[in-house]
Amino acid sequence: MGGKSGFSKAGLERVHGIMAGHVAAGRLPGLVTLVSRGGEVHTDVIGTSESGGALPMRRDSIFRISSMTKPITAVAALILVEECRLRLDEPVERLLPELADRRVLRSPDARLDDTVPANRPITVRDALDFRLGLGMILEEEAFGHPFFQAAQELGISGFGPPRPGFPHAPDEWLRLVATLPLVDQPGERWTYNIGSYIQGILVERATGRPFPEFVRERILEPLGMRDTGFHVPAADLDRFTASYGVGEDGALEPYDPREGSAWSAMPAFPDGAGSMVSTADDYLAFARMLLGKGTYRGERILSRRSVELMTSNRLTPEQTRESFGGASGWGFGVAAGVRQEDLWGTPGRYGWDGGLGTSWYTDPAEDLIGILLTQRLQFPTDNPVWLDFWTSLYAALDG
Repeated sequence: MGGKSGFSKAGLERVHGIMAGHVAAGRLPGLVTLVSRGGEVHTDVIGTSESGGALPMRRDSIFRISSMTKPITAVAALILVEECRLRLDEPVERLLPELADRRVLRSPDARLDDTVPANRPITVRDALDFRLGLGMILEEEAFGHPFFQAAQELGISGFGPPRPGFPHAPDEWLRLVATLPLVDQPGERWTYNIGSYIQGILVERATGRPFPEFVRERILEPLGMRDTGFHVPAADLDRFTASYGVGEDGALEPYDPREGSAWSAMPAFPDGAGSMVSTADDYLAFARMLLGKGTYRGERILSRRSVELMTSNRLTPEQTRESFGGASGWGFGVAAGVRQEDLWGTPGRYGWDGGLGTSWYTDPAEDLIGILLTQRLQFPTDNPVWLDFWTSLYAALDG
């Protein structure tokens, strides 16, 4: 990496002041930010690991990264594509027979028995780019549709608002999902989240190994991501952070505690969509691997071509408008910028956010990686901390 002069000192001080102001105002107990450009890395650690607690936040504090799990899962699936154990355009039913012979709702809000046959099978590519016909529709009224009500009644994780814990193991989860029709025809519409669940199960069945084991051996260990995984070991709980929701009055409300957390033990379903934990430096290693076209510190995880495929927009213009308001597209497990809409929106910028308060994006044109780790559960673009971090970071670029 190189060619950019880094950050302005005054700009970084402004980022710190803005973030410290959010902590002082009680919008969150603490946070960690890490920004990298060229040869420079700057980390800022502010506040405490839980509201009203005495444990200070640390650079190696562990956070629930929720949907920042998705890019790691996509890398795992692409490793198997490169090894020809998965093929992008093959039907997933070779490994997931539960998803053969699908029927599709006549419309997303239709009754469960108002269906038509699927036009074609679901493919591995559909699972990777979230056009498999199953997923969350990011419109509040959709959660009242018969499909999503049925998914909630069945206790199937992934189709509704996040919650700690997963009641079903992967095979049972898939069996229950298969009792429901698809929401859309495969390939027709982008819908969120479930594609990453399917990717994780594909990895398990293609390798005959638990998904967390494969991820650890092929991604985490080669990159030195020692504090990343699907739960927090007992010996590391002193570095774990509490998690909070936001009430209607803006006050923090406990969501998942530091001690007794749902993440203190391996879940029944260590899913590929949102169940991982990590630290700022661990995730920096993953981000640098992608920015390095699949290589980091001599370890090649993916080929350059796979990284380029993963981090570029796979959606049609119409699907992009429907999914992201026209501002961004979607690759495999990451948002992929297609136009500049804000100070921080650059074409070619890619990354993703976690609904439990985390965010990562890489901007190759600016040679920039930014990571924000917080404990504040809120949709990213409704979160003032998220908005102010990215705005102030881009304003701090020098050169």
